[in-house]
Amino acid sequence: MKTVSQYKEDIKSLMKKGADIDAKAMAESRDLNESELTLKNEIMDTVEETSKIVATLERQERVHASLEAPNPPVTIGKKNLPRVEDATKKDRFQSLGQQMVAVVNAGRPGGGIDPRLYNAAAMGLNETVPSEGGFLVQQDFVSDLLKDLVSQAILAPKCRPQPISGAANSIKINGVDETSRETGSRQGGIRAYWADEAEEKTKSKPKFRKIELNLHKLIGLCYATDELLADAAALEGFIRAAFPAEFAFVTDDAILRGTGAGQPLGILNAGCLVTQAKEAGQKADTIVAENVIKMSSRIFAGSYLNSAWYINQMCLPQLYTMSISVGTGGQLVFVPPGGISGAPYGTLLGRPVIPIEQASALGDVGDIILANFGGYVLAQKGGIQSDVSIHVRFQYDESVFRFVLRIDGQPVRASALTPYKGGATATQSDFIALAERA
Repeated sequence: MKTVSQYKEDIKSLMKKGADIDAKAMAESRDLNESELTLKNEIMDTVEETSKIVATLERQERVHASLEAPNPPVTIGKKNLPRVEDATKKDRFQSLGQQMVAVVNAGRPGGGIDPRLYNAAAMGLNETVPSEGGFLVQQDFVSDLLKDLVSQAILAPKCRPQPISGAANSIKINGVDETSRETGSRQGGIRAYWADEAEEKTKSKPKFRKIELNLHKLIGLCYATDELLADAAALEGFIRAAFPAEFAFVTDDAILRGTGAGQPLGILNAGCLVTQAKEAGQKADTIVAENVIKMSSRIFAGSYLNSAWYINQMCLPQLYTMSISVGTGGQLVFVPPGGISGAPYGTLLGRPVIPIEQASALGDVGDIILANFGGYVLAQKGGIQSDVSIHVRFQYDESVFRFVLRIDGQPVRASALTPYKGGATATQSDFIALAERA
């Protein structure tokens, strides 16, 4: 039987053989032929089997080492506690930048493959040939990247999360098909009633609908120069700054105005959106007190305390000067804590005012929205997949990192609801927008 090092050398030799096949086809500007594909499949089968042997032998070595050379106790205060070595530490990358550099090297023709990329199999290895799928980001780095993304997103963290795991690419959720709160329509048709003793009972049954979420790919590209790749710490800083910020922006934009075709369905295009009409004779590009007062009356009563106003920042001058008549005088509707000279953002009718870049321009539908994003379900699967190409920007001495997050979302309700009292002209929803004021 071979040693671990010998098996790893076999893997490197096999991967180089596969890379040579790719290089030959690339030099001849053609696709791989049938015999080359067969050979590559045989190579990859051997690589996978050898990687399993390496993983088993390394595990055996770690267990044997722990038995033969136990660590001395560590004194903490008056207690002696055994030192527990992280046996997998040497098999993991210590930083995201370090792993990205290893992925770049693995993608270069004839480049060496860092064994830690194979050990990432338990953490989500996709393909061992970067040009055919790449490597997933190590799980702890995935968590960090998602934290970076979520910390910069505004709408996404407020949505109802729905994880998708296993081999599934979609999920179907049973939802109540409720379009009215009138008697006989609540909860999709459930009815409770008062009855005398021995009186015949009236049957009722709910109506359901299926909420289907099919994962879509959100793809981000990061270009890194050879100089940046020479410094793993600088590369990590670049990726952490550029990638999460763009993903956070695009995700929030889709939640607000996504078409539902190849991307999440945004609230502005959803059937459940309630659009509050402008006032008679209202001037273009204005927001008046009557607008926000009427908007607040259209959100579900149970959702109001979890709602917030999401606005285009250009709405702020309108809010600061917005007033309502009181007798012969008037009263400001929106005043931040501490007054105009204090904090710039406060509450409007008791709910927070949050400026977002994705809001529509002043005067358009979506420039000011009252929303409870607990009524929006956002599904995602696993972590973030990463792979790299040195060919796309080869002439510029740049490598291209591609990050993929699979995600989908839509409002929980398919339509606005007719309230129990108030009639069909005053429908209610979790999402209220002001009509266009042109």
